[in-house]
Amino acid sequence: MPAVAFLSTDHLEEFFVYDELLIPVFNDNGWSVETISWHSHSENWDRFDYVIVRSTWDYQQHPEAFLACLKQIDASSATLLNPLPLIKWNIEKHYLKDLQDRGVPIVSTQWSNAFNNSVIEGAFSHFNSDTVVVKPTLSANADNTYKLSKADWHENQQVLSNTFNQRDFMVQPFLPSVVEEGEYSLFYFGGKYSHAIKKVPQKGDFRVQEEHGGSLYPTTVDKEQLDIARRALSAMPCEALYARVDLVRQGSSWAIMELELIEPSLYFNLDEQSPLRFVKALVNIHSAKHSK
Repeated sequence: MPAVAFLSTDHLEEFFVYDELLIPVFNDNGWSVETISWHSHSENWDRFDYVIVRSTWDYQQHPEAFLACLKQIDASSATLLNPLPLIKWNIEKHYLKDLQDRGVPIVSTQWSNAFNNSVIEGAFSHFNSDTVVVKPTLSANADNTYKLSKADWHENQQVLSNTFNQRDFMVQPFLPSVVEEGEYSLFYFGGKYSHAIKKVPQKGDFRVQEEHGGSLYPTTVDKEQLDIARRALSAMPCEALYARVDLVRQGSSWAIMELELIEPSLYFNLDEQSPLRFVKALVNIHSAKHSK
């Protein structure tokens, strides 16, 4: 019986976790599943065939310790998924530069590693926008993400300085489409398209995550969205068990907000066939691995 560990974290009481919907499907296929916090220091990873990074939703607060845990898993007999090289590539949003270099459209972005007033002032001019969004290059759950207005952003100057003075960050124009239309997420398992959802922030907010009051809906996507997602996946340094491509409308076309390969929620609750597709993707990987 193949054994799987879902890598999670502690204190998920305030989060929405849907990975448990996978467990009966794995069980039906003769696989066992355990959920283990990445903070565990005594786990014997050799007892698993696969360790799948799932709800490790505080890794951004302890990135070095998180990577150390993944390296330990990778050095065991278990197969880490997604693979460690892919996680290292994806852990900071500088990967968006690689996508852009490969001709994949991303949300317009300026990059900086030192906070000062001129960076923010310059961004308003550069994007010709009265509103910008600032966030760390290493972040999750919209942590330390700020929407700034040209008219009064100086009121947040001290908080911004404290937050970004010692870390890389990125500045993007605020896209009204995020509020007016929403953000689209396309899900891929084993490189194959599974399903899509639309995420809409609650009134008065711009963050689409459920934890911030966002609403989620199953949706369909068009050929342009599918094409951009395919091109993004082709730009990855190696293949992924799972991938989430977040798209927003920028002007008259689509652009990638993020390519999530570490711990994205995969919203199995919004497509009843998606757990089957996920498990099938891993079963196929397992079969290919043992047929060699």
